[in-house]
Amino acid sequence: MSHAASVHSLWTIAAAEAPKKIPAPHIEYAQLSPTLIVLGAALVGVLVEAFLPRRARYHAQVALAALAMAAAFAAVVVLAAGGYASDKAHIAAMGAVAVDGPALFLQGTVLLVGLVAVFTFAERRLDPAAHGRPVDSFAAQAAAVPGGESERKAVRAGLTTTEVFPVLLFAVGGMLVFPAANDLLTLFIALEVFSLPLYVLCALARRQRLLSQESAVKYFLLGAFSSAFLLFGVALLYGYAGTVTYAGIADVVSGTVRSVDPALAATMGNDALLLIGGAMVLMGLLFKVGAVPFHMWTPDVYQGAPTPVTGFMAAATKVAAFGALLRLLYVVLPGMRWDWRPVMWGVAIVTMLVGAVVAVTQTDVKRLLAYSSIAHAGFILAGVIAVTPDGVSSVLFYLGAYSFVTLGAFAVVTLVRDADGEATHLSKWAGLGRRSPLVAAVFAVFLLAFAGIPLTSGFAGKFAVFKAAAQGGAGPLVVVGVISSAIAAFFYVRVIVLMFFSEPKADGPTVAVPSPLTSTAIAIGVAVTLVLGVAPQYFLDLAGQAGTFAR
Repeated sequence: MSHAASVHSLWTIAAAEAPKKIPAPHIEYAQLSPTLIVLGAALVGVLVEAFLPRRARYHAQVALAALAMAAAFAAVVVLAAGGYASDKAHIAAMGAVAVDGPALFLQGTVLLVGLVAVFTFAERRLDPAAHGRPVDSFAAQAAAVPGGESERKAVRAGLTTTEVFPVLLFAVGGMLVFPAANDLLTLFIALEVFSLPLYVLCALARRQRLLSQESAVKYFLLGAFSSAFLLFGVALLYGYAGTVTYAGIADVVSGTVRSVDPALAATMGNDALLLIGGAMVLMGLLFKVGAVPFHMWTPDVYQGAPTPVTGFMAAATKVAAFGALLRLLYVVLPGMRWDWRPVMWGVAIVTMLVGAVVAVTQTDVKRLLAYSSIAHAGFILAGVIAVTPDGVSSVLFYLGAYSFVTLGAFAVVTLVRDADGEATHLSKWAGLGRRSPLVAAVFAVFLLAFAGIPLTSGFAGKFAVFKAAAQGGAGPLVVVGVISSAIAAFFYVRVIVLMFFSEPKADGPTVAVPSPLTSTAIAIGVAVTLVLGVAPQYFLDLAGQAGTFAR
């Protein structure tokens, strides 16, 4: 029998044995609707860029982005009210995505953060009008070489970059899937879907283009490294368990697996693969969270990126990454608690101390807030380490409270300006309280919330996290947390003293009058900060009800 004939006969045998039809995947569209709305709107936004005339794009994009976030948030609320956060919680989309309390809570938080971020992105009154046209914080033409002829032409023509809105929507779409991902491949794809838009957004500052592009390149290179670690960890965990689903890996870890694929029998249950793979996936997530020793990108990127992007990134990335971290540790690796807890103890202690101590030496407002966000990552890790239901709900509450304080603080930073754009050097903030008492007072509220002073959301969040950690047997961690909170309080209060008790300089910066968009963003930040500080109980209960993972 010739070679071709033998191959042909193999084909016919295979075709005869094949099942008659390929089973279609079963997708629960209604339960995935928040993500689908946001990603659908992002695709529409790309079409708007292509087909609408330039002068109509800005209003169309802003309206589209805001509507998409609001509609997706409404979908989250409907799902939570329909019981998907509690008794109907389950794994949807053929085991790829979980629809449960923590996922819905974090998705709602990310969507609200995204909605407020749209307001700060759309702000067009702060910069002086370029050639008679209002401009925003983003480069006139992203592809133009900084300082080159094409950039000058774009600025003269009064061009603005409206494609930041669909890019923002893609980032939010990835962040919605990330904390809900229920297998390691979905986790990795979601990570890439929200990281790549962020790399682009970081490079788009209108002023200080070179610093902005440098920050984007640093973020991209380090982010690519961390993605590679994560992916290698996924491969090792697959070799260990023979599956990438969270439940499947958890079964192998706890030793309750029923059937074994003979091809994988040799490596299954090899603890070295589990430990190294788990550590590598954790590294990828700790990078996104900004925990020490994976924190070096944070100050550079926060300083170089356009301030609206920094605010969005600081708030939303933390929410998504901590959600994924919680799910990994509580759903996949609870059986390895004795292995990962000591490591996470070390990471949390170093993160709290480094974030607080290094922040004391900073002279730039955005770098100061970056190190403060590193310290906050340490505080949240204390709640993660608790390994109790209270641990989950306290982390959820802290993330919700922290994200709005951060958004508000960076929105205030966009207002303080001199001839070169934003005045972020601390020396220029001297006497701001006399020149513009309202703006300084609002910033002081956010700084006090970061410091965890009572009657702000920061205090309620820290108290919940430390209480959960202490009950979970991590008492020493709480002591370190309180000490680093005290160190951190020093530099927050120092900024407040600088604003209110120093003489303003003659050539000091002015405070730009924002449009209603940024004013709304800041007002929402203040309102959430005070409400969660004065009456946190309802929201703590909400986070408590949302604290159980579907397995």
